[in-house]
Amino acid sequence: MSKITLWHNPRCSKSRETLALLQANGHTPEIVTYLTTPPTEADIRNALALLGTSASGMMRTKEKRFAELGLTASSNEADLIDAMVANPILIERPIVFAAGKAAIGRPPSQVLDIL
Repeated sequence: MSKITLWHNPRCSKSRETLALLQANGHTPEIVTYLTTPPTEADIRNALALLGTSASGMMRTKEKRFAELGLTASSNEADLIDAMVANPILIERPIVFAAGKAAIGRPPSQVLDIL
């Protein structure tokens, strides 16, 4: 069984549901509480590549901080990545990494596709 990593926010219901789903399916993921241990720029670029999405596709664009920073979904990719590094609250959650793939747990069952 390959290592499974969960970028987790314990205050988020979808993140908690995803963790419970993984555990119910016999998986014990490595939990990265990304708000207290923020991912680096390299981590974010890797996640984007594994997800096959643009930076805006991995962001919480309705988050208040997104607007406060003057960002839009069409902002420069590098600016969006920099914003996620400096403000990890902007990262969509949860994200599960397994077997060289990644999935955003919205809905939580979506992560089962990469296991």
